[in-house]
Amino acid sequence: MIEVHQLTKRYARHSAVNEISFSVERGEIVGFLGPNGAGKTTTLRMLTGFLPPSSGTARVAGFDIFRQSLAARRKIGYMPENVPLYDDMRVREYLKFRAQIKGLGRSDTRRRVANVIDSCGLESVRRKMIKTLSKGFRQRVGLADALVHDPELLILDEPTNGLDPNQIRQIRELICQLGQSHTVLISTHILHEVEMTCNRVIIIDNGKIKAADTPANLTQRMRAAGRVQVEIQADSAVVAAALNRFEHVKKVTPEPLDDGWTRFMVWVDSGSDPREQIASLAAQYGWPLRSLFRHVATLEDVFVELTRRD
Repeated sequence: MIEVHQLTKRYARHSAVNEISFSVERGEIVGFLGPNGAGKTTTLRMLTGFLPPSSGTARVAGFDIFRQSLAARRKIGYMPENVPLYDDMRVREYLKFRAQIKGLGRSDTRRRVANVIDSCGLESVRRKMIKTLSKGFRQRVGLADALVHDPELLILDEPTNGLDPNQIRQIRELICQLGQSHTVLISTHILHEVEMTCNRVIIIDNGKIKAADTPANLTQRMRAAGRVQVEIQADSAVVAAALNRFEHVKKVTPEPLDDGWTRFMVWVDSGSDPREQIASLAAQYGWPLRSLFRHVATLEDVFVELTRRD
């Protein structure tokens, strides 16, 4: 559905996007992640025809987005981060207007507006002025606008920006439903939502692609996956020295607690698990042990690992 090759956008001496290449297959829900200023929005604007590239190529549904811009844009539904709505229009009136702008005939407009009002949960507010809507309903109207011409590809830039947890859950469920019949590319900072929603993740930083894989594969490969926490009541220096002698242990960090207890964070090579050895060691020396578990890496760990500056 999307094929990007060596795409670059330069502003004077600064490269906002630097020779990136990636693809998105039909039917995928893909998270496009990166810190502020990484090049996410610039990339999305190039894909949707809002910005010309400095070099490189991109195709949407087989159409070159620069040489066949109109044909490519007909395949795209774009929801920007700050949805530009006409506050003095009613919801149904606005969606009808947008459908006509996008080239739909009278009968198709009537059918598609009714369809997106239903699928985006706007039935209760269809006659309300947009300026009276809550942030959550405004986001839904923006999503309905992106869907009204029934595009094959949805590009959503921060679709849950500014929403409360209940609204975020509603938008997440809606995106999952849309993913059954559309290809979806989502840019967002809410990594937990990406883990629950997306089939695949692309991480960009400083204008370059850092990783592209499923959330599960990314978390399995990262070194932060090798982290074990244990609480032991004993001399912290002695315990730390003993733990550091284990194979695959890279670092042990003690944190004093109350009543002689110490929490040790044991950093190990990815894929290794020393919990049985730690339990045996505590039993051998008679050290009281009240907590022992392995941290499971999250997409947030992956994101920090790939984009941190230290």
